[in-house]
Amino acid sequence: PRPVSPQVGSHRDISLESLALFRLLEPQIEILVLGTGDRVERLHPTMLKRMRECGIAVEVQDTPNACATFNFLTSEKRVAAAGLIPP
Repeated sequence: PRPVSPQVGSHRDISLESLALFRLLEPQIEILVLGTGDRVERLHPTMLKRMRECGIAVEVQDTPNACATFNFLTSEKRVAAAGLIPP
């Protein structure tokens, strides 16, 4: 059976496990933009470090700004992905 990704309802649910999909994408993404809802929420530094070790930069913003950042990055032809929690 295929593992099921955990559901992410708030920034507290963001984990290495919930970000696993982003590490599997081909071509590999350069940057992951995470939108944490109405405001910027602090994520665990170890998780961010592990993503960097996989070659993926992580930018954490409130969701409206994360959407704008993602659109800008893709307009610049950057290989980016976004994980967005609705505000």
